[in-house]
Amino acid sequence: MLGPVILAASRSDRMRRLISAAPVTKQVVDRFIPGETVSDIVPIIKDLTGKGLQLTMDVVGEDITTPAQAEGARDAYLALIDHLKDLELGEKVEMSVKLSMFGQALEGGHELALANVRPVVEAAAAIGTTVTLDAEDHTTLDSMFAIHEELRKDHPGTGCVIQAYLFRTEADAKRLAEAGSRVRLVKGAYKEPAEVAYQQKHEIDKAYVRILKTLMDGEGYPMIGSHDPRLISIAQELAHKAGRKLDEYEFQMLYGIRGDEHLRLAAEGHRMRVYTAYGTDWYGYFMRRLAEKPANLRFFLRSMVSKG
Repeated sequence: MLGPVILAASRSDRMRRLISAAPVTKQVVDRFIPGETVSDIVPIIKDLTGKGLQLTMDVVGEDITTPAQAEGARDAYLALIDHLKDLELGEKVEMSVKLSMFGQALEGGHELALANVRPVVEAAAAIGTTVTLDAEDHTTLDSMFAIHEELRKDHPGTGCVIQAYLFRTEADAKRLAEAGSRVRLVKGAYKEPAEVAYQQKHEIDKAYVRILKTLMDGEGYPMIGSHDPRLISIAQELAHKAGRKLDEYEFQMLYGIRGDEHLRLAAEGHRMRVYTAYGTDWYGYFMRRLAEKPANLRFFLRSMVSKG
């Protein structure tokens, strides 16, 4: 399986330098990350929302080594919110944040991440939207869930992400499937050991369906993070069986992947939210997109060969 190899490469400084230096890389990266600055991304936001799509915005960057860098990540999101305020799109554009960007891995990281993310959540609420806390590797999740619970005391619409490949997630889903909760379910995109996570695709897919049923049968708001046609069809069936209306759940897919499907689902009346990342520190995000799906890797390699 190439996925684990690519994920290992995402942590390699040598591979970062090699891939970043390849002439074709920027062209391919632009497929997944359509801009580096807020000014770059505003036309994308206007275009996608004009087509009936919703968005969740991610300012990419994970290698935070100082509190000052964590504050810089906070400020980048606050700058994004300032621009969103002028667009007056409300909940059509929310934000996704990785707590590692807010200092979670530093000394005193739990408190630091909470202190940095809180003003972002507050500013988002002030313009009528919200924030979802992305899941990272399994060692960070207890902290993430604790921060999520704390933020929801004042801002109950704060969402979180759970990952189907982790053994713990079925229990997490049962706990989170409560009234007012917003939970995005993804398969998982980090290299996790066999002691904590399923390793085979068919096992992950079965876990995904079990967890999704729990969320659909619960009282919260499920967000289906998948590009898999079979899982999308199953999600629709589970929503129907649970008696959910079209505005009581949503689909989420990545910018640059299956764009026609985004538009098809929106045209059918589904809430379809596009996960749209921007920024200069794109390497880790880009490598996980390659690891998630062989077609993404083939696209990258074909581009390198054709442009080399």
